[in-house]
Amino acid sequence: MAEQTASPVIRGDAQDKPDAAVVRDALGVGVAVGLSGFAFGVTSAGSGLSLLQTCVLSLLVFTGASQFALVGALAAGGNPFTAAAGAFFLGTRNAFYGLRLSQLLALPKAVRPLAAHWVIDETTAVALAQPSRRAARIGFTATGLTLYVLWNVTTLLGALGAEAIGDTAAWGLDAAGPAVFLALLAPMLKSATERATAGLAVLLGLGLLPVLPAGVPVLAAALAAPVVLWARGRRATPGTGSTTGREKDSR
Repeated sequence: MAEQTASPVIRGDAQDKPDAAVVRDALGVGVAVGLSGFAFGVTSAGSGLSLLQTCVLSLLVFTGASQFALVGALAAGGNPFTAAAGAFFLGTRNAFYGLRLSQLLALPKAVRPLAAHWVIDETTAVALAQPSRRAARIGFTATGLTLYVLWNVTTLLGALGAEAIGDTAAWGLDAAGPAVFLALLAPMLKSATERATAGLAVLLGLGLLPVLPAGVPVLAAALAAPVVLWARGRRATPGTGSTTGREKDSR
């Protein structure tokens, strides 16, 4: 019945990927990013949080960027309320992911609260990359389950072995999550507008990183979309602008 009321953006089951292929892709993302929980465990323990506090963060917050922002601010001597605010603002991006995934996945109301806990960068990227609703649901579930389990297990191990592992930066474990997400995102940037938006977002995020509190540069990077669309509209000429824009965008 769900397929009969599917949104027009959902492509037909005739183009569906084999379930095994979707699960394989999801496991690859879940394992690669889940292992970076080691870095969070080490960083959190090094910032002064207890083992229990560290594990509860991963269990209940479960969004790596916000977790790293929180413990990073605490480690730098920041006020706990300021650190929490930065982590909260950074996590608001998941609300926008949820708006898109609610239409794509069309899950039963009973499971939506549980599924919402898994709405993060990686599950969103895997789900949106699928050609059909069925494949998107499988990708979302497999990625979320794998990542949730591994992230929490490696958080525990990282916190327990913080002294033995040493400096997190020397291992580079905190770069694993962003690297995987960029690898997933890059093939989806097919048009000139999308590439320009992504490029401007990177410049905004990196440029504002030294001057704004943790988490805020990511939110500021969201301004890239309206700026690029405004610039594109300014270039369009009356009567032919929309057609020219579409032609250029497809090149």
